[in-house]
Amino acid sequence: MQGPTTPQEHLLLLAKERQAEDDITSDIIEIFHSNYQNYGTRKIKKELKKRGKIVSRRRIGRVMKEQGLVSTYTLAQFKPHSSGTNESEQKNELDRQFIQNEALSVVVSDLTYVRVNKKWQYICVFVDLYNREIIGYSAGRHKSALLVYRALASIKTDLHKIKLFHTDRGSEFKNKLIDDALATFNIQRSLSMKGCPYDNAVAEATFKIIKTEFIRGRHFDSLDELENE
Repeated sequence: MQGPTTPQEHLLLLAKERQAEDDITSDIIEIFHSNYQNYGTRKIKKELKKRGKIVSRRRIGRVMKEQGLVSTYTLAQFKPHSSGTNESEQKNELDRQFIQNEALSVVVSDLTYVRVNKKWQYICVFVDLYNREIIGYSAGRHKSALLVYRALASIKTDLHKIKLFHTDRGSEFKNKLIDDALATFNIQRSLSMKGCPYDNAVAEATFKIIKTEFIRGRHFDSLDELENE
């Protein structure tokens, strides 16, 4: 088969390939969350086949890793406090000290998913432990470092005031982009123990409120509408 003959045709081909990749990623996210985060690569592959898409389990696994999708069956096998499970040597500097007496002294963050126009999208929020206020947020199609970076950039205050930034160990939080941003403003890092959601309990509680008081029963037609709301 003859390949693209002009730069324009080459760009068009790349754009089509990227769109196909994004569509498969969206399908995997939707299947995963529609089935209560239970499905692994085997069952997701079967669901994709029903939609007329033949995707290897290896590719599905790669997408799931990129998007931070971990089956509840996999989580059930974790031993949260066992040694040697954390990829990063960074400690939990916060150590569940959720009561803070100074504004912006400690900021926590997490991500959750929201259905937008029949597809699963993500939101990221930054919460000040001093008063539990959401001081930064972003919404996007993928669970990524860029989503976190945009939420950080949305904070309308001097970032040098933030002393400690605490999150879980998801790759969207622990990566070079976020590390460089924190270093720029001299913000210390703190990471939860792997498999311990209680280490980031305030962020978890914030999302429970968001889902109960804001998302439940709502319909969003676009990411712009979600972010504006």
